[in-house]
Amino acid sequence: MPFLPFLKLVRPFNLLMIIFTQVLVKYFLFEAFGIDTVLSHWSFALLVLSMICLAAAGNIINDLHDTATDMINKPQKVLIGTKILEKAAWNWFIILNIIGVGIGFYLSNLVGKPSFVALFIIPSAFLYFYATQIKDTVLVGNLVVSIMVAMIIVMVGIFDLVPAITPANLTTQKVMFSILVDYAIFAFLVNFLREVVKDQEDITGDYNAGYNTLPVLLGRSRTNFVIFILALLPLAGLLYYLYAYLYESRAAMLYVLLTVAAPLLYFMVKIVAAKNKKEFHHLSLVLKIVLAAGIFSIGLYRYILI
Repeated sequence: MPFLPFLKLVRPFNLLMIIFTQVLVKYFLFEAFGIDTVLSHWSFALLVLSMICLAAAGNIINDLHDTATDMINKPQKVLIGTKILEKAAWNWFIILNIIGVGIGFYLSNLVGKPSFVALFIIPSAFLYFYATQIKDTVLVGNLVVSIMVAMIIVMVGIFDLVPAITPANLTTQKVMFSILVDYAIFAFLVNFLREVVKDQEDITGDYNAGYNTLPVLLGRSRTNFVIFILALLPLAGLLYYLYAYLYESRAAMLYVLLTVAAPLLYFMVKIVAAKNKKEFHHLSLVLKIVLAAGIFSIGLYRYILI
């Protein structure tokens, strides 16, 4: 399989975001506060690798079952059937899943929690189920993908924090895990918005393929209104965090206001009147920036709470 087309197929930016996110959690949150953890550098690298493999496999299966709609929505970007053989794509989907789940099995036993392997098997199965069975079901596919994005953050806590809990450190561990859950909720909400915006962008191909996405069912104008209302949730969460945690740190407040809140407000203003594919693509990129900037703020806690 040609290397560059394969690299495009697995979405290198998304995979780098997984590495970036989990490194921030491990080394800029847990280690910055001296939190008790169980994963060595090598074990943590394996956890990241497993998440990358499962995400890459998810991207492949998504493209395998999106070829027909992609030929309408973005024909110039179709890789499977043009630059990559379908059989090769299926082979890599299977290989990456085996690697991801296999590493998960090893790590689960390493931390003394064999049942945790389900956290690798379930995402793998769900991504396949999403692409083959429920992608054309209104909002369900959007929810599945967004839950997977949120799990990228939580998985570090599950494998690094939870096995290290003792009666002596229980309170500290719970505080750290609650921070991860808050970030996971934020990532879920922003990614869910982005998935619906991408449905707006791809409405023509989805309609022709018979997919029951929200824009197909409601039309673009009504869907824009729904997106605007949903965007109030992450905005409210940001305002709460600014008031509850960041008010004593001017630098942190400025960072969140300028790089997260401001782009999100810009998105909300623009989404109301968005009509064409170009505008929705632009707004999808804005949400990607919001998500990346929000996750990067994990590195600010060492300056806020210490």
